[in-house]
Amino acid sequence: MPTDNRLKIILAIIVAAIVATFSLLDPIAQEPAYHNFADQRRIINIANFYNVLSNLPFVIIGFMGMRLVALRQATGGLAELRIMYLTFFGGVLLTGFGSVHYHLQPGNQTLLWDRLPMTVAFMALFSAIIGEYISSRLALKLFVPLLIAGIASVVYWYATELDGHGDLRAYLLVQFLPVLLIPLILWLFDSKLDGDRYIWGVIGAYAVSKLMEVFDAQVYSAVGLLSGHSLKHLVAALGTLIFYRALRERH
Repeated sequence: MPTDNRLKIILAIIVAAIVATFSLLDPIAQEPAYHNFADQRRIINIANFYNVLSNLPFVIIGFMGMRLVALRQATGGLAELRIMYLTFFGGVLLTGFGSVHYHLQPGNQTLLWDRLPMTVAFMALFSAIIGEYISSRLALKLFVPLLIAGIASVVYWYATELDGHGDLRAYLLVQFLPVLLIPLILWLFDSKLDGDRYIWGVIGAYAVSKLMEVFDAQVYSAVGLLSGHSLKHLVAALGTLIFYRALRERH
């Protein structure tokens, strides 16, 4: 299939998703119950102890990844995409701190600082995938607009919450549309790098982490020690570690 046709398919899906989201769905406010996590234990005077502690891997892996890229040791990546790799791991690092801040005192105000760096990491990784599989030049053109779109989706959600009619639709697009597009990109395009299994591993870890989030209470009831939300952090961090390994081991 010619490249132009493949890009037209991806663009058509993006346009259709945007139109469907904003024409078929009413504004979606943040449910107050979202902040009521199954595991709210206070240990050594730290509220929501395990939901806080389970963010430590984000900080560690984020720092490791930033160091790897800054020292130009990311031989499993493309040199022209360094800014995207660095931004991704910077977003992961800040997600760890933002999520700690949120879980110490869950609420919309602190959730803002959890979601902002998360969208930065999402958009940086999506840009890097575009660069590795479709075109580095296209990725460099889209990188800043995608970052702005991600940040704007969170700011828009928070502004609408303050105005009394919260709307998560743009944020949901930013969070889930790349997850749908990346497998399609892997199917339609060939990367200059080997090791598609790493990217599939990242996608798989993200999917499992979302399941852990949805079944927070059920997992906590079954496992006992850790809740689904704490495991969500750990599995999502595993996904970032898989990408770190990709930047070390691909050729």
